Amino acid sequence: MLSFEMTDDEFVAELKEYVAIPSVSRDAAPEIMREAAEWLRGQLAFANARLEQTDGNPVVRGEWLEDPSAPTILVYGHYDVQPTGDLAEWRTQPFDLVVDGDVMRGRGCTDDKGPVYVVLKVAQAFMAQEGRLPLNVKFLFEGEEEIGSPSLPSYMERHADELACDLVISADGAMWRPSEPSLSLASKGLVSLDIEVVGANDDLHSGRYGGTVANPIHELAAILASLHSPDGTVAVAGFYDGIPELSDERRKEIAEVPFSEDEWLSNLGLTEGHGEAGYTILERLWERPTLEINGVASGGKYTVIPHLASAHISCRLVPGQDPTAVLEAVAAHVRAQRHPGVTVTVNLDKARVAAYTIPGDHPAILAAKGALEHVYPGEEVLYACIAGTLPATTLFERCLGAKTLFFSFSTADEKLHAPNEFMRIRRLREGMQAWEQLWRMLADGPHRLASPGRAR
Repeated sequence: MLSFEMTDDEFVAELKEYVAIPSVSRDAAPEIMREAAEWLRGQLAFANARLEQTDGNPVVRGEWLEDPSAPTILVYGHYDVQPTGDLAEWRTQPFDLVVDGDVMRGRGCTDDKGPVYVVLKVAQAFMAQEGRLPLNVKFLFEGEEEIGSPSLPSYMERHADELACDLVISADGAMWRPSEPSLSLASKGLVSLDIEVVGANDDLHSGRYGGTVANPIHELAAILASLHSPDGTVAVAGFYDGIPELSDERRKEIAEVPFSEDEWLSNLGLTEGHGEAGYTILERLWERPTLEINGVASGGKYTVIPHLASAHISCRLVPGQDPTAVLEAVAAHVRAQRHPGVTVTVNLDKARVAAYTIPGDHPAILAAKGALEHVYPGEEVLYACIAGTLPATTLFERCLGAKTLFFSFSTADEKLHAPNEFMRIRRLREGMQAWEQLWRMLADGPHRLASPGRAR
């Protein structure tokens, strides 16, 4: 057993340095992104760590490949974070990691800097106390996950031989909830697009021109309203194509998961839910696709008819859906409508991520279950689905022929992507203990990975 001798305060103090780097991939300067990557490289000094350039932000690579007979894993994570959102909604400064009772709060602490930090400490402890890792490990940390990993595909294609492995383990991807340990057998895919509605050639005085020209906001509102039926079902023809029927057996499995819809809604400040008819909340979260309006921009609190109105839309996908087909179906739905007096443009985003699954009887899942049972004795390990998207999973399967195990000690309720993001401090030490057990079980246990020899 490894000994993690640093105190929780010392762990948090070190992580605070990492969180202080505002590595927002959407708009941070290249030197800031590189600073975060350099911080990771310093933590991986034992693994020949280096930065390698992509078409965008650099990746951090490293490897320890000393046992040709052992399986080889690739540890994945990301160092970029989401924008802060409205600073007025934060209780503390976003990039100042602050301890608040039993949690630490700061942008990126749970998505994904804290979970990546957990893996680094485990690897360092193995090297310091045993002089080796229990299996061959390659490390790949990217800086664009929060914007859909646009540079990762071309990088992976160029370096697939170097990154060959028997399994990818992702430090990204939160547990379902804090009340019990969980493993995710699936994650949803993702596509997104923008709709722009343009009217007159300039903003117009609403008194001088009101009632005489089409208002882009009115027309955009009509388009957005047409995307769903009143009961919450997506009204786009072809949106649900390819999705298999939800079996009675799967519905029974989901129904047996301890879950209170009333409590779930109450925690959100709501009294009733909304969504696709005929499905429970948990069935919608884990098994059904969604189309959501994420943002609308136009005008303001002044008396004009704006000349432009726009909206951003994203769709979370499930197995059976083709990302390109879904985007084209939504675009066709919008373009088929007639809106006199305005021009409607649909702009499709490039990132198109399919849904991902891993079988429940995969050796990695069984080993991970054993590791969690070691850390949380007497607690049942729940098999869940990540309702969010991790773009790299399908890429790893295509380029490396390897499945991805989600093994993060983030929790889904920790305000990922929202103001006041936090992580439970106890999860750091629990995560270190679980990663240690996972590596030992994959290397030399009943669920040892079966195809070694990928170390290069």
